[in-house]
Amino acid sequence: MDLDVFIERNRASWERLDQLVGRSGRLSGPEADELIELYQRTTTHLSTVRSQTPDVATVERLSSLVARARAAVTGTHTPAWRVFTRFFTHRFPAAVYLGWRWWVPAGVLFYLLTGIMAAWIASNPDVQAMIAAPDELREMTKVGGGYEAYYSSDPAGSFAAKVWTNNAWVAAACLLLGVLFAIPPIYLLFTNAVNLAVGVGLMFGAGRGDVFLGLLAPHGLLELTAVFVAAGIGMRLGWQVIDPGPRTRAAALATEGRAVVAVALGLVVVLLVSGVLEGFVTPSGWPTWARVGIGVVAEVLFLLYVFVIGRRAAQQGETGDVDASEREDVVPTSV
Repeated sequence: MDLDVFIERNRASWERLDQLVGRSGRLSGPEADELIELYQRTTTHLSTVRSQTPDVATVERLSSLVARARAAVTGTHTPAWRVFTRFFTHRFPAAVYLGWRWWVPAGVLFYLLTGIMAAWIASNPDVQAMIAAPDELREMTKVGGGYEAYYSSDPAGSFAAKVWTNNAWVAAACLLLGVLFAIPPIYLLFTNAVNLAVGVGLMFGAGRGDVFLGLLAPHGLLELTAVFVAAGIGMRLGWQVIDPGPRTRAAALATEGRAVVAVALGLVVVLLVSGVLEGFVTPSGWPTWARVGIGVVAEVLFLLYVFVIGRRAAQQGETGDVDASEREDVVPTSV
């Protein structure tokens, strides 16, 4: 297809559509019909340019025109509060639920690997000596030492904000970098497993493993589950690069990518809850059973949210993608 000829042939209809969009609130009946016809025609033109000669300037021009024409044709938008509510009752939980075959095995393998490495460290003084000098080990594992003092190192509010920000970055990296053949999420999970295994192994080796788990469980259950979700969804995105199935690779990445954005936004809230628990509950003077119980309740509520509300939303056809009216228009074309 000769792009210059195509543009000259259709320029007049694009300009006419632009005029009608500019006066969309004052159109007569015939002009409204013309607006719809030109919108459909221009949508086809955009699809043709994208598939045949993807010129950036032309695609951007037509995409903007089609978006404005769509807004004029469809009229008022859904209220923001309704979009927000639907996101957390349908889109986000459905996206997490549909990815459970990726993030649940990732979590199981994470805990298994962490347990094996922690047991190895706890039972081998030589391995502990390779991690740190004896004086440093005693300082980290003693009562009120490094591992315990960490959770009280800053004021609760400041500490919660710092933890939230850090975890959000880790989750975002797992999600967005998963497109690189799923390698970054796997690496991030492995490094986190090693770091956790070192803490667990050293504290159990010092006979204080129950203290460490009592500090970890209140926030760690929910926090780690959020990381598993991010890594699993990120790996699923990376798999689309390797095997997009019956869809084109671009179409598969676009669809999965929009679901990834939904998961990223939802996990910000989940990690906020985890950060609050780590900042206020973990270092509190409450009994261990109470702190751990709060962490378990938070974890159970999240899993129920995903496997009850998310499953129901998925059965209703929700995939985590944006509404059809907000997606790019793709119309069959012939050349």
